[in-house]
Amino acid sequence: MSDEQGKSTAAGTESHDPDFPEKFLAFMREGWRDSTLPVGPRPEVPNYAKRRAALSAAFSGETLVIPTGPEKVRANDTNYPFRPGSDFAYLTGDHDPDSVLVLRPNGGGHDAVLYMRPRCSKESDEFFRSRHGELWVGRRHTLNEKSTELGVQTAPLTELDAALAGCAPGRTRVLRGLDADVDAAVLPYRGQDDTVGRDRELASAIAELKLVKDEWEVAQLQDAIDATVRGFEDVARVLPADRGVSERLLEGIFALRARHDGNDVGYGSIVGAGEHATILHWVRNNGTTRPGELLLMDMGVEGRHLYTADVTRTVPVDGRFSPLQRQLYDIVYASQQAGIDYIKPGVAFRDVHETCMRVLAEGLHDLGLLPVSVDEAMDRESTVYRRWTLHGFGHMLGIDVHDCAQARKETYREGELAEGYVLTVEPGLYFQPEDELVPAELRGVGIRIEDDILVTAAGAVNMSAGLPRQADEVETWLAAQREAGPRLPE
Repeated sequence: MSDEQGKSTAAGTESHDPDFPEKFLAFMREGWRDSTLPVGPRPEVPNYAKRRAALSAAFSGETLVIPTGPEKVRANDTNYPFRPGSDFAYLTGDHDPDSVLVLRPNGGGHDAVLYMRPRCSKESDEFFRSRHGELWVGRRHTLNEKSTELGVQTAPLTELDAALAGCAPGRTRVLRGLDADVDAAVLPYRGQDDTVGRDRELASAIAELKLVKDEWEVAQLQDAIDATVRGFEDVARVLPADRGVSERLLEGIFALRARHDGNDVGYGSIVGAGEHATILHWVRNNGTTRPGELLLMDMGVEGRHLYTADVTRTVPVDGRFSPLQRQLYDIVYASQQAGIDYIKPGVAFRDVHETCMRVLAEGLHDLGLLPVSVDEAMDRESTVYRRWTLHGFGHMLGIDVHDCAQARKETYREGELAEGYVLTVEPGLYFQPEDELVPAELRGVGIRIEDDILVTAAGAVNMSAGLPRQADEVETWLAAQREAGPRLPE
């Protein structure tokens, strides 16, 4: 590329980078010792191979293209921390940007090739001048090192254009929306009989593969959940009972645990003090806690293999629920417990929702808020109770916080639960500060309780049971954390 003055710049450099004299460039290209990267096959490699094989069986004779996507610009020439595309990571385990997995039919299945950016020679300018150079970003894998580690054939990213050039749209499916260059290289198929969309069918197939978690995935989720429990404990230990602190301080305390024990937070942490708890996706976190009010925290650690927890707790800032706060909290708790108790293989996802919502509707009726009977409110042509519940009972959980989102509705929202599913159960009640249909004492109160549930043959297993849920237990837990005092992650 060229800068605004017409001076040639090396690939991967910026227009404001200096033009070094040739003597310096020559000096930088020599005298470096090479190093080897000790790698071996990851223990989870068979899991990735099994997933690719299942995807291969679903699309016999077709080429499949799954990119991870590039780094995303945060501001000017600085990028957000890279997080690989979830479906790509699910099929490969690779965490580097720009890579693309291509599955080509071989007559009896597919040959998998991972196109990647390999390390460059220290004798090249890229080593010390390019934003991709190892002097800037650290040691990258060679093709062989990556292949050994992930158990898949590798090829340099420079060969990807040629590989995609021969892909006919009618025989190729692309996971779109992740890499603009890949999207442009293989045009979408526009056949008359393509009513659903070939590429959308690929996205749905991968999403439906992710519905059932294997043992390794469940272990990754449990690790993330356990770290999340520790993160909530960290926050409780610095939450004063007698004065206010900023929501952002609590967000930061949890983020420290997430970065130390995992990869990062799995999503933007919601730390809602007082009336902020009524805003479902409150992520500004610029408010302040107040004794006497409730604090809603919806937070999850994303583990090093990208599987994330998703847990919500609502606690009384001063350590004790008021009688009204406890009454509302107990309604939400009863709703959540009813949903958890109902979960088992073969039950309809929609019926878990109905079970949770009926308990909430009954509680709203007892508070005198419903304008109709519980049965009328629950009728699908009405659902007026949702003014104060707002959202569904939960969602699938895994390598995405809202996992399997591209699955067909008949296999997800309108489907049945199966052994190996992991989902959240997170009912809530939210009384907006401006809601004139509720008594003044309810306005600005928001309560949600959320746990991560594994579906087993015997029923539901609460993977986040390390955090108490009942009102009395929450008060006892909060007092115990405060007595223990702040701690640094070990």
